[in-house]
Amino acid sequence: MPRKQLKGIVVSDKMDKTVIVKVERIVQHPLYKKYIKKYTKLAAHNPNNEAKMGDEVLIEECRPISKTKHFRVIKILKRAER
Repeated sequence: MPRKQLKGIVVSDKMDKTVIVKVERIVQHPLYKKYIKKYTKLAAHNPNNEAKMGDEVLIEECRPISKTKHFRVIKILKRAER
């Protein structure tokens, strides 16, 4: 079975070898049928500290690295303007 890959934006890079990635999804309200943006914040392993705050990254599911880290950064899609 293929591993889940998600695209998101780095919102925090204050930890060593870890980034927090905000992943957005669009869901439909069950009663009013309006589409709403919801998001999830996921901790991802960033081994060389390459991804910085504001970067758009691709993360992939992996084995548990720690209590909260179950994803790793695969590649940086777009760098933030610093």
